[in-house]
Amino acid sequence: MRPEILFPVFAPVTSLKGVGSRVAPLLEKLAGPIVRDVAFLRPHSVIRRERSSVAAAMEGAVQVFEVRIDAYKRPRAPQQPWRIETHDETGLLSLVFFGRFGGDLEAKHPVGSRRVVSGKVERFGLNLQIAHPDYLLPPERASEIPPFEAVYPATAGLPPRTVRKFALEALERTPDLPEWQDGAWLAREGFPSWREALALTHAPQGEADLSPLTRHARRLAFDELLAHQLAMAQRKADRRAAPAPAIARGDIAPRIEAALPFALTGAQQRALADLRGDLAAGERMSRLIQGDVGSGKTVVAMLAMAEVAAAGGQSALMAPTEILARQHFETLAGPLSDQGVAAVLLTGRDKGAARAEKLRALASGAVKVAVGTHALFQDEVAFQALQLAVIDEQHRFGVAERQRLQAKGEAVHLVAMSATPIPRTLELTVYGDLDVSRIDEKPPGRTPVATRAVPMSRLAEVEARLHQVVAQGAQAFWICPLVSESELIDLKAAEKRAQELRERIGPGVGLVHGKMSGPEKDAVMADFADGKIGVLVATTVVEVGVNVPNATIMVIEQAERFGLAQLHQLRGRVGRGSRESACLLLYDPPLSETAQKRLDILRRTDDGFLIAETDLELRGGGDALGLRQSGFPAYVFADPIAHRDLIAAAGDDARLILQRDPDLVSERGQALRVLQELFDWRAASPLKDAG
Repeated sequence: MRPEILFPVFAPVTSLKGVGSRVAPLLEKLAGPIVRDVAFLRPHSVIRRERSSVAAAMEGAVQVFEVRIDAYKRPRAPQQPWRIETHDETGLLSLVFFGRFGGDLEAKHPVGSRRVVSGKVERFGLNLQIAHPDYLLPPERASEIPPFEAVYPATAGLPPRTVRKFALEALERTPDLPEWQDGAWLAREGFPSWREALALTHAPQGEADLSPLTRHARRLAFDELLAHQLAMAQRKADRRAAPAPAIARGDIAPRIEAALPFALTGAQQRALADLRGDLAAGERMSRLIQGDVGSGKTVVAMLAMAEVAAAGGQSALMAPTEILARQHFETLAGPLSDQGVAAVLLTGRDKGAARAEKLRALASGAVKVAVGTHALFQDEVAFQALQLAVIDEQHRFGVAERQRLQAKGEAVHLVAMSATPIPRTLELTVYGDLDVSRIDEKPPGRTPVATRAVPMSRLAEVEARLHQVVAQGAQAFWICPLVSESELIDLKAAEKRAQELRERIGPGVGLVHGKMSGPEKDAVMADFADGKIGVLVATTVVEVGVNVPNATIMVIEQAERFGLAQLHQLRGRVGRGSRESACLLLYDPPLSETAQKRLDILRRTDDGFLIAETDLELRGGGDALGLRQSGFPAYVFADPIAHRDLIAAAGDDARLILQRDPDLVSERGQALRVLQELFDWRAASPLKDAG
């Protein structure tokens, strides 16, 4: 139940003055449906208004003048403006109004009256003018013109100044709230109170006050991060409190491991030990295996499945696409069946008698491992004893989808896998409710990918080399960037590149792009994997994890337009076989300093975790949008880059709070309940689950 103190800020936006049926949808689109959302709307810039004389006026500046109105000049044609001629003791200033303002203006501001006017000064010919002044007031109301004015986001039909009025009223309605932060931490950081921090956000005195590094911005960011970290820590504690059958080490996994044609790396062994410890603990496991492309996550998951099978239980591995599910099945099925553990592949393509037989085998327990796509959690799929769910590329599935798979059994253990390395500083924001195992070593024997940056002016040389390599039986990816705001224009560019390559190389050039349906993409990718296509032209829909050992060249066109992590993921599509592989980064000179650093780090290392850390440093502050698109939470105040030092602090504080006061009943605990309600971050809020 929501605390009564928060009722004013959870009132609908229509409770604000001037927000009627026309304005409400616009304000909801801009901020959200409740008063709190409007109070949380932050200005993006600030206007400084300085008093000046006309003689000292600065073109392009927003200034304040006290003038006398001399004359009104009516427009000679409808498209011409009204002009009000004014002066002060130092010079002449024209006020320009387009539209039918004249009659109203003349009545409100008669000739001979003194007025205070403010707006952006422009030069028109020899004269100074202000077009549509922001303020035109009698001198006794000059105090209404703020020396610093925050500029808010706007939308069609809702200008920034109107939004500012609503934001300031929402702020007035926001009550003082009980202090939820630790006193020693508050003093150390020099943070203002929560209400004061919010007020300072709405009253910037210059551009510096808009920085995410100000004390008031850091205070609000920490509050939001703490609410989130506390919710995830509570969720983790709830999972751990749920009992699950203890699964001891069996004899199947060691036999599979001994039969592998390679030895596990130290990182794989550590991850496997983590999984075995969780399985034997008697409580529900929720663990993420985070590893780079080709680090051997699937093998570790397979050995965990073998432990479950040895204890009589079943496992399911769910992948986001059919081609990835098929690849996992090909990796797992042989080693498992050699030790008497039956596995099936279940996808949307299974129909009729074959599908019915697979479903019977799962329901009877004859099959211990199921690998598949979304088809695994359909209603008709039943398991005899599902004990382990493995989710590949877990950020590609919604919370509800993962829960539907886990609901196929009692107290099902969860292992999530991600091939997108995330820096430790950001891990908590996405995976705070999971235990994390890192596989940060590559298996021995993987061929390093030679990475080179090549200007677009040498495109013909690249195409000639590609022709030569494909003629010798190798395969290649050619990635086209998404550079236009129109998908159709981007698609045409990709189609044009594919056609050009067909003319240079031959007919064996395929194309895959975002406008294709899932089955269409799968069919093209399958043809590429089977060697029927020599060169695959693609927008960045090339799946993470797609394994084509014969593909040895990755060409990325206009590589400077891609993020560092994305370039690394794309490069990981090649170098999966024994042949030498290369990644060519085509760029349009001149490169910016950041783009140059991106391409340099790619040339120097293939360590995905190091690349992720460098990517974070190069992004700098204010690039939260790019992170959100990678599965990061949609924070209001917290910027995962600018505030990354606060993430770990909030995580530590959340764990300490739950150790000391797990039910949040102390005075601080009660205040923290208010905090969680304020930000809508609660342990039982699946809609805001990022992981």
